[in-house]
Amino acid sequence: MIIKKRQSWVESENSVTDEGLFHNRRNFMKLSGAMLGASLLSPALMAEEKRFLQALSFNAHQTDLREELTDYKAATGYNNYYEFGTAKDDPAANVHSLIPKPWSVQVDGLTAKQGDISLEDLIDFNALEERIYRLRCVETWSMVIPWIGVPLASVIKKLDPTPAAKYVRFETLADKKQMSGISSRVLTWPYVEGLRLDEAMHPLAFIAVGMYGKELPNQNGAPLRLVVPWKYGFKSIKSIVRISLTDTEPMNSWQKSASNEYGFYSNVNSEVDHPRWSQSYERRIGEFSRRKTLMFNGYGDEVASLYDGMDLRKYF
Repeated sequence: MIIKKRQSWVESENSVTDEGLFHNRRNFMKLSGAMLGASLLSPALMAEEKRFLQALSFNAHQTDLREELTDYKAATGYNNYYEFGTAKDDPAANVHSLIPKPWSVQVDGLTAKQGDISLEDLIDFNALEERIYRLRCVETWSMVIPWIGVPLASVIKKLDPTPAAKYVRFETLADKKQMSGISSRVLTWPYVEGLRLDEAMHPLAFIAVGMYGKELPNQNGAPLRLVVPWKYGFKSIKSIVRISLTDTEPMNSWQKSASNEYGFYSNVNSEVDHPRWSQSYERRIGEFSRRKTLMFNGYGDEVASLYDGMDLRKYF
């Protein structure tokens, strides 16, 4: 008999979702697929969507790491999304102009699959998973969020990378009509992020299309965003419109803006401070006291081997 041990970072589904709704997960997956893939919803589907989402219950509970979930209002009201403003409450106030459906992603570079791919063709909505991950921001604050989505590896495999592919480059929508912050010069637009291919294929790397049992809110990166929980939050790029497979390391937006402050890897590392503040401690949103920052955000047992032999002060 083979017994599969559940990873420490995977929360059992019925411990996250109310027991009465656990058996209706397939209905939720199908509903999410239709909801996210359609530009216009029929009255019947809208009513079903409202009924089901109202029934979902994500009460604060303890994860395997004995941490409570961040309050939903805090997680959706305190965000970094500079395309909608630089203040933490700007995104929630300004993202009403974002149109997250219909949506497609341009795929190019070293892949067999090329061109624009619709969201429903890119994401398998019949295989949605629910995972609780911490998201640690470089400004020393953090959240614990129940995400809904699929492993990034499943998306990359669909694209069929060539043997020459070594990196994955991601690009955010940059539309002045939808994004009021694009006129700002704080960054060069569009926003760009990247991962080494082995990082992207790691089972912890995740593409989220929802959170707290609901569609992904605009301010949190609708309709799809990256979640890389062992890295600082700016690596988890939002509202992705382009995925490119390359053989060279892509320059990410913050690295381009301030290379002395932001590197390509951006792994959570309490031993490497930001030039303007310490990274030794963090404050969980909703908490007054600070806590010690964990190496790789607490996921070291799973991801440390990706960086064997690397000087993490040099490759920060």
